Amino acid sequence: MQVRRLAALTALPVVIAVGLSACGGGDSESGSKGSNPNAVISIGIGEPKHLVPTNTGESEGSQVLSALFAPLVDFDKDNKPYNVVADKLDTTDGKVWTIKLKDGYTWHNGEKLIADNYIDAWNYGAYGPNGQDLNYYFSRIEGYDALNPEDTKATPATKTMTGLKKVDDLTFTVTLAKPFSDFKAMLGYTSFYPMPKAAFASDGSVNKEYEDAPIGNGPFKLKGKWNHDQNIEVERWDGFKGDKPKVGGINFKIYTSLPTQYADVQADNLDVDKTVATENLATADKDFGDRYKHSPGSSFQFLAFPTYDPNFSKVEVRKAISMAIDRDEQVKTIFNGSQKSARSFVSPVVPGFRDNTCGDACKYDPAKAKEMYTAAGGPATIQITYNADGGHKEWVEATCNELQTNLGVKCEAKPEAKFADLLTKVKAKTPGVGMFRLGWLFDYPSMEDYLGPLYATTGSSNYYGYSNPEFDKLVDQGAAAKTSDEAIKTWQQAEDILAKDLPVIPMRFGQNNFVHSKKVKNVEMDAFSRVDLMKIEAAG
Repeated sequence: MQVRRLAALTALPVVIAVGLSACGGGDSESGSKGSNPNAVISIGIGEPKHLVPTNTGESEGSQVLSALFAPLVDFDKDNKPYNVVADKLDTTDGKVWTIKLKDGYTWHNGEKLIADNYIDAWNYGAYGPNGQDLNYYFSRIEGYDALNPEDTKATPATKTMTGLKKVDDLTFTVTLAKPFSDFKAMLGYTSFYPMPKAAFASDGSVNKEYEDAPIGNGPFKLKGKWNHDQNIEVERWDGFKGDKPKVGGINFKIYTSLPTQYADVQADNLDVDKTVATENLATADKDFGDRYKHSPGSSFQFLAFPTYDPNFSKVEVRKAISMAIDRDEQVKTIFNGSQKSARSFVSPVVPGFRDNTCGDACKYDPAKAKEMYTAAGGPATIQITYNADGGHKEWVEATCNELQTNLGVKCEAKPEAKFADLLTKVKAKTPGVGMFRLGWLFDYPSMEDYLGPLYATTGSSNYYGYSNPEFDKLVDQGAAAKTSDEAIKTWQQAEDILAKDLPVIPMRFGQNNFVHSKKVKNVEMDAFSRVDLMKIEAAG
């Protein structure tokens, strides 16, 4: 199920979110000098797919949920987790975790936030027949398999995971099927938000009314209901235990066109456009000046090799192709500097990132590339398949032109109509696909989230047939490490193996490119492509 994390777009907003920080800083009641703490500001989003935490994995819905919910943990400026609703989150072996909640948090309807709210929500999300989009994220918990039999038509024998145990109203334990050192970071993801008793019907299902009017435990509460295809409005909730936001409310305006959002911000009819459309990148600086901003994102674009194909089975061939591509020139001329060249296999926003782990294999050297390619007997014809619905045509064609010029080969950029079609073909190892482009977005800031799913022999998104037992061993050892620091050291060794084997070519790291109106200030976006709702203020 991790396939959903693969990015279909060139500059796709992150499809995951983690909880909103309860640490706003400054004067939480009145905001900074010159601001209006009761103002309602507006943020552009697309129509969410869902607003139930266990079913909300796309960026639009998760931005809204980050206003309505407070998470167990959030992340600091280095993307390391710290406790928010969790008072204590301890483990001695990485397998059994004890979670104690801070006392005093309540739901927007006045109910007290208790351990049952987490246990009930997680069991609901993990129960296969409920068909929740984020079901996979509970798979590390002991007893998950019983709720998800291999025969998807079979009714599970139980609706609860054995790994979840209530200790008291504010404490519960989570037992994993095997140790995972970064489980604390994972708990910041949307799927691990709690749900109140009021969300559930007598049969254990989620009330249909709840999705249109979700009750949360966060700094904002819903005002009215979700107006589909129009807007979702939230207002500051003064009963929130943590620091208060610096605005009185947020109107999440729903758009179907990024250029329209952009134009509305220019006209001061919208306060924040989270994603500048590609066609507006060239003029954004002139249009907005210092209100056109950038911040690091987690997306990773790469070109993959079918390593099972004899044409690409030699690492020398793969390395030569990589060295024949000028990443920096593509970023400059095609993306107007809005992305960053990638020469590593994990994003710079992830703890443990090291610059240029790819080494010489990612250094543009066309003369050496051609010499190496000829000596290795690389194929005379190369095909790069990409999805036509994601804005990849220009850069893939540019890559082909470079390979033709620098390697003396014939190269064809071949589109597949839909991203789903491309995934179906590469999963089935369909002949004739050749090289293919993919992208990845993290769910939580961990090196493991970039390594295991993409390159482990049994990785859910390893579509290139790559297999290295030593790499697999190191990924597992890192997951079982006692501390995150120990895990990082081990995972860095695994990344070094990728640099030698080169099953994919790192191309670009994405970043947030956003604009805001003159009516707001202190607008920031984090690595999850989410506006920081605790910092944004009305300008006056």
